[in-house]
Amino acid sequence: MKHLLKHASLSAVLALIAISAQGAQWQQGMAEGTVPIKSAGSVAFGPDGILFVADSKSAAIHAIATGDVTSQELPQPIRVASVDRKLAALVGVTSEEILIQDMAVNPLSKNIYFSLSRGRGPDAVPVIARVHSSGKAELLDLRQVQHSTATLPDAPADAEVGEGRRRGNPRMESITDIAFLEDRVLVAGLANEEFASTLRGIPFPFREVGKGTKVEIYHGAHGRFETRSPVRTFVPFQIGGEPHLLAAYTCTPLVQFPIQSIQPGAQIVGKTVAELGNRNRPLDMVVYNKDEHTYLLMANSSRGIMKIPANDIASASSIESAVRGGATEGLDYETIEQWQGVDQLDLLDERHAILLVRADNGPLHLESRPLP
Repeated sequence: MKHLLKHASLSAVLALIAISAQGAQWQQGMAEGTVPIKSAGSVAFGPDGILFVADSKSAAIHAIATGDVTSQELPQPIRVASVDRKLAALVGVTSEEILIQDMAVNPLSKNIYFSLSRGRGPDAVPVIARVHSSGKAELLDLRQVQHSTATLPDAPADAEVGEGRRRGNPRMESITDIAFLEDRVLVAGLANEEFASTLRGIPFPFREVGKGTKVEIYHGAHGRFETRSPVRTFVPFQIGGEPHLLAAYTCTPLVQFPIQSIQPGAQIVGKTVAELGNRNRPLDMVVYNKDEHTYLLMANSSRGIMKIPANDIASASSIESAVRGGATEGLDYETIEQWQGVDQLDLLDERHAILLVRADNGPLHLESRPLP
């Protein structure tokens, strides 16, 4: 028995050493100090509790070693009422004085992380916070933390351009969404090129960052090919055994790109597999499996939560002609009527999603629900 215990103890030690070595591998190139963050937008988790934060103001991606790697049992269901007020209280303001930008679940600890800004406009202060399943909220200290940064070499200038309601700062859309896949951070946004819409895959740990891949799509609702509209949200997705990126745009084409085609300086044309209706902005998207079927779940500004069957996406026809009058075409979808007011969503586990839901009277609630 003692021999068995010694053997088990040795195995446990070796396992811990292996985990530690793997964690050290992912933290190569990181340095301890204050994260040089100017804005906090999209967030995504990579391996070993590493949080990626999009900083459009700096045209950079920050990788932060959170140290949050301990798994925990989750209560079901999770409900944190008025989570926006909890987050605002952390920085000493009211919920009207913060703007929640994105939300991501740490796949190890299941803690929910938020990127937000305190204040509005150019003087807004970026904040990263996390909420435990118990409802406890706390700030992520961005001082004296292991981190690294990848800066985009071809981002738009940080300046206001345009006239009237089209006036804006394209730098703030240099990064519109991010995700981690295998050994790289996938990034969507705008560049300072004529083909402004770009995708890129930045190897991690961060080293050199190449120019973005120029992206062209056919936008059925607009009846033309476009190169300047950025991807709003995307998910990595397997099609025919190969990794692809499924991207949603404003007004609301759904487009697929082979990830192997996303190369520095390349120019690619996506395949539009659905037009999901105009006058709408996609907010967030996840992919999940249920009853041997694969689905996309997409939150929208004005068209509710769409559940899109995706088993046959490989054989979907390419949309290459105008889709007028707010009509839809391509992949079918159903609207999940019970899920109203969803601003953000992420997968909590294989059977549940975590939602940021705006109530009729204004506050935002954090809720887990079974996947539909």
